[in-house]
Amino acid sequence: MGKIVSILTQKGGVGKTTTTNALSVCYKNKGFKVLDIDMDPQCNLSFSTGAETCNRASIYHVLKNEIQTSFAIQSTPVVDIIISSGLLSGIELEFTGMNRQHLLRSSLEAVKNMYDYIFIDCPPGLGILTANALVASDYVIVPTLPDIYSLQGLTQLYETVSYVKNHDNPKLEIAGVLLSRFNSHLKISRELVGTAQMVCESLNIHLFKQKIRNSIALTEAQALQCNMIEYAPKSNGVLDYIALTEELIERGV
Repeated sequence: MGKIVSILTQKGGVGKTTTTNALSVCYKNKGFKVLDIDMDPQCNLSFSTGAETCNRASIYHVLKNEIQTSFAIQSTPVVDIIISSGLLSGIELEFTGMNRQHLLRSSLEAVKNMYDYIFIDCPPGLGILTANALVASDYVIVPTLPDIYSLQGLTQLYETVSYVKNHDNPKLEIAGVLLSRFNSHLKISRELVGTAQMVCESLNIHLFKQKIRNSIALTEAQALQCNMIEYAPKSNGVLDYIALTEELIERGV
């Protein structure tokens, strides 16, 4: 049975989609069968994997029960994926019934035995799409920037995850907080590592030892819709994500 991992942030621009893409490639490169779910209406993950997005079934159609989950899966050179759709933007108004936060978990029952890992790229924010991802997941990875504003948002995110764990998904765990776009040459970045450690300790959350350095190669690989390990195997960002994958596996994720 595959492990389901949500990549979650409260705000955009912190490397959430890059982390989803990178971890998918790293786990696939180690021989695991991997599926990505793009739950973000911006569809950035769908684009970066090279998936077809015109007139193709998306996670929106799966959640609406208009198509079987397996029929929505696309195999790309990067990873298998169920694409997103801009139609997800209005889902708060469309899905108003009881247990609407359980739609994704029910949809994934038919395919989770086909994969070792399913990674979910959540939208920024803590709405119904994120709730669906959390209810379906075993683990949550939280990318954050090494700045005080991003770190302040960890408390609210932790409370959301705790609420879902207590009410809908008792197996849900936060695998850890990931410092992304890290620049060791900046004094403020180095100082905020200590702040991040204090925040994580106060919430009893793991802070990953591995940090993700700035790397133009990661951006280029996604823009070119290619496997980032094949594109730039020696770049700082790729090496950092490979090391993060090892750390995750050591922690049982």
